[in-house]
Amino acid sequence: MDLEFVPGALVINPKEEDWGLGQVQSAVGTKVTVNFENMGKIVINTAVVHLDVITPEDLPEG
Repeated sequence: MDLEFVPGALVINPKEEDWGLGQVQSAVGTKVTVNFENMGKIVINTAVVHLDVITPEDLPEG
């Protein structure tokens, strides 16, 4: 498992930015379950789909 995809990590799918910010719910191998703001819970295969991890410094203030 990629250590960056731990439960609670914030991610975006750069090819589907309209999904909004997502929070990792679980990660087993390359299957990562993410709860996205605008799409709900989706299982992503990270061997196929790239997710960008967002750090608190990347978030807009407010």
